[in-house]
Amino acid sequence: MKKVRITQIRSGIGRPQDQKDTLKCLNLRKMHQSVEVDMDDPAKAGMVEKVKHLLKIEEI
Repeated sequence: MKKVRITQIRSGIGRPQDQKDTLKCLNLRKMHQSVEVDMDDPAKAGMVEKVKHLLKIEEI
C-alpha cells in the first residue's frame, strides 16, 4: 500500500470551485495542514493530481 503525506502550501482563494471542493474532500481546510492519503485508491490519486500545484507531496 503506497501512502503519501500531502500538505497544503498554497491557498484555495481565487481558485475555481471544483479545486476548492477537491481540497475539502481531501480534508485540507487550512494552510500548512497535512493529511496522509492512500494512493492505491484511484479516486484519491486523481484528487491529488488535480490540485497538485497547491500541495507539497511526500512519500511515507
